[in-house]
Amino acid sequence: MARAYRSVKSPWLLFLLLLAGGLAGSAFSGVLSDMLPVLASTGKVGLRPATLDLQFMQLTFGFTVDLGPVTALGIVLGYLVYRKL
Repeated sequence: MARAYRSVKSPWLLFLLLLAGGLAGSAFSGVLSDMLPVLASTGKVGLRPATLDLQFMQLTFGFTVDLGPVTALGIVLGYLVYRKL
């Protein structure tokens, strides 16, 4: 009897594909920005660093993302690859 194919869609796989898409988009943006300067425009999204001082330990939280048009396209393509799996 044939078993039904079950797709394994983990959140870690989605994260890795989105990360790979963003990195690829950022690399393409760097290469193509000489020919098309509009591709070099980015916007910063994120949280500025905030520090929690507990006298014996300091914790710093925060992240920023430079999001450009080609980087966003890479992230969308990573998501579409995830959906096809």
